[in-house]
Amino acid sequence: MDLTKLVKNSFKYPFRNIKKLPILFLFFILIAIIPIGMISNNDYVVAIGVIAFFLFILLVPGYFLSIVKLGSSQSAMMPSFNLVNNIYDSIRVLSLRIVYMIIPVLVFLISLKTLGPISRDLIYNFRINEFFAIFGLLLLLILIVYIIFECLLFFAKARLAYFNSLEEALKINKVIEDIRRIGIVNIIKWLIIMAILLNVVTFASSFVLAIPYVGLLIYICILIPTLESIANYSLGLLYSNIVQGYDNADLRDLKKIESGKYYKLK
Repeated sequence: MDLTKLVKNSFKYPFRNIKKLPILFLFFILIAIIPIGMISNNDYVVAIGVIAFFLFILLVPGYFLSIVKLGSSQSAMMPSFNLVNNIYDSIRVLSLRIVYMIIPVLVFLISLKTLGPISRDLIYNFRINEFFAIFGLLLLLILIVYIIFECLLFFAKARLAYFNSLEEALKINKVIEDIRRIGIVNIIKWLIIMAILLNVVTFASSFVLAIPYVGLLIYICILIPTLESIANYSLGLLYSNIVQGYDNADLRDLKKIESGKYYKLK
């Protein structure tokens, strides 16, 4: 699928599933409870909002993973709510993030440990310029490592959705191969176009925040989930460009069944 068609289909996706959009909106009401409680200065509502927030974490990542999965098969459907599957998928998505963020966190901690003694010595000796230079280089290193692994995580999520296997998503070498197959240039163009369009829509819709109370609710519960569904579906469509290659090579010992899962053939 070419980039133009991919982007168009991504933005059409939520509006092809108008009847199921309220399910997505209801998810985001869960995170709107905390600000509602804070605005109303009601501690009980805030407490309920904290519980609702954890429920949100257990449901929404898995639901969006289902959207990525449907995008990878170029299906225009929106997934139905399934409590068990959504929680299971959310746990896998969160586990994937934890694993892929281990190295960025280690780099961050090592950088802090390294910067501590050096910074004290430089500051005590009034070598401020050198301190800021070293601090800037370490910050740049942390940022680069984070961006690299965030990008890997992005496509590991697509791999998890397509293969329905956390083990497959944790194979960094395979994720790198996925990125190579899609093409760095194609990914950069896709990221730029999607980022610009999503930010334009966000900016154009931000006027709703001017509506007292209701505006914030509309923004959190309607605009954000709609944009998130577009972004996740777009990732699935981008990944679908290499699905044919998997069908011919990497899935030699895997069988796809109607449920969308893959099982090893005995």
